[in-house]
Amino acid sequence: MDSATRLNSTALGVICGVAASVFWAAGFVGVRHGLDVGFSPEDLAVHRYLWSGLALLPVVVRSGIGNLNGVGWGRGILLTILGGPVFAIIGYAGFLLVPLGHGGVIQPSCGALGGLLLATLVLREKLLTSRLIGALVIISGLVVISGEGAATIGGRRVAGDLIVAIAGLMSACFSTLLRLWRIAPLAAAAVISVLSLSAMPVYWWIGGVTHMSALGWRENVLQAVVQGVLAGPLALYLFVNSIAHIGAGRAVIFFSLVPPFVLLIGWFALGETPSLLQLIGLAIVLFGFRLTQKDLKIEPATQIDQMQDPGTTRRS
Repeated sequence: MDSATRLNSTALGVICGVAASVFWAAGFVGVRHGLDVGFSPEDLAVHRYLWSGLALLPVVVRSGIGNLNGVGWGRGILLTILGGPVFAIIGYAGFLLVPLGHGGVIQPSCGALGGLLLATLVLREKLLTSRLIGALVIISGLVVISGEGAATIGGRRVAGDLIVAIAGLMSACFSTLLRLWRIAPLAAAAVISVLSLSAMPVYWWIGGVTHMSALGWRENVLQAVVQGVLAGPLALYLFVNSIAHIGAGRAVIFFSLVPPFVLLIGWFALGETPSLLQLIGLAIVLFGFRLTQKDLKIEPATQIDQMQDPGTTRRS
């Protein structure tokens, strides 16, 4: 690969990674807006998984529904609990109690902290000093943000912070299991979306479809696009492509861009101006993110090929 081709590949990887971060951040902002106009967390979870589930159902069936394209039913169900509607509803419910500047920073930060801890305990990765210091710095930033909530609203906001933190830890468990079981992210997303369709009869029975429809087609189309496309399969596809071009070691830094993009998009789209303490807490968290990634090994672009769709491996 000559230098010009390598430069183009790197640029494409960076563009894909930044776009994925923007779309994930837009998902948080979309949740805030959706809750404000009357959607329930269950409504938003339906938009998040229904459309991709319907689109990917033929793919999963064709690849092998008997063992979920090689993922397996047991693993598929556990991944769906940790990364599907249950995870989404818990995370969205937290935004009923906290402002965007809390949920949009605390959830991804707790995901990073949980991932670091589980990588050490479960995957047996060495805990480098810089990563440990970075984790402590992130915790300090989260304390600043949560402390502001306790001082302004009290227990209600602290409870919301804890709920979004739980969602972040669930995402950490999800990503750790993907690495432990060597399941490709796109394959896992397809399985989760399809299995999530099983919740639709319950949603219909409790009157969710009627409630969602009453909010009008414009708001529903907006959530279908933001949650069901941008923050869901498209963001994941872009991130996987970023890994393919620049390697996982470099691509992981794009996770740290999500919190500032959340605040920026929320400011422009919703007029939510972050408080001074939220900005201070964010700056501390971003510094902690940088420390946790300081000594990451830069993996080759072919690293993504080492985590194959198990169904593809089986059929080859």
